[in-house]
Amino acid sequence: MRRRLAHGLMIGLLIIGLGAAQGPNNSEARSAPSSSAQIKPENQKVAKNKPFEVGTASWYGEDFEGKPTASGEDYDMYDMTAAHPTLPLGSYVRVTNLRNGRAVVVKVNDRGPIVPDRIIDLSYGAAEALQFQHRGLQRVRLDLVKPRGQQRSYETIAYNHPLAEFH
Repeated sequence: MRRRLAHGLMIGLLIIGLGAAQGPNNSEARSAPSSSAQIKPENQKVAKNKPFEVGTASWYGEDFEGKPTASGEDYDMYDMTAAHPTLPLGSYVRVTNLRNGRAVVVKVNDRGPIVPDRIIDLSYGAAEALQFQHRGLQRVRLDLVKPRGQQRSYETIAYNHPLAEFH
C-alpha cells in the first residue's frame, strides 16, 4: 500500500514538474506590461497579416509577346510580371492561388486588367507557376512585398495544402 502511494505521488509530481517546465505556446505568450497599469487581454489583439486584395486573376500570353508594357519594357510572357490598375509600376506583389496554395512574386510592369471584376492580369509564366493557365481565371490573394536589396529576383513558393481561410 505504501509503495503504491509513493509510486502515485511520484507520478503526480512528475506530471506537475513537466507541466511547469513547459513554456507557453504562442497563443499563451504575453509580454510584461511596460508600466504599472495592467493591460486588459481584450486590448492585446495580435495583428493579422491582411491581404492587399483578394479577387479574380486572369493571365495574358502570346498575343502581347514583345509589345511594350506601360512601364516601357517589352512584354515577355515567361517573365514573372503582372498588370495591375493602381499599384506603382515596378512594385512587387506576392500572388497566391487560393485553390492550391501556390504563390509567386511578380513585378508590376503593366496596367490592367481591362475586364471588370478582375484584380490582376498575370503573365503566362506566372499563371503557369500558379497552375491555373489552363483554367484562365483563378481566385487569388495579393500581398505587397519589398524586393531584397536592389536585386531583381523572382521567387516561387509552393505549398502542400490550400489556404482554407479564403475558400
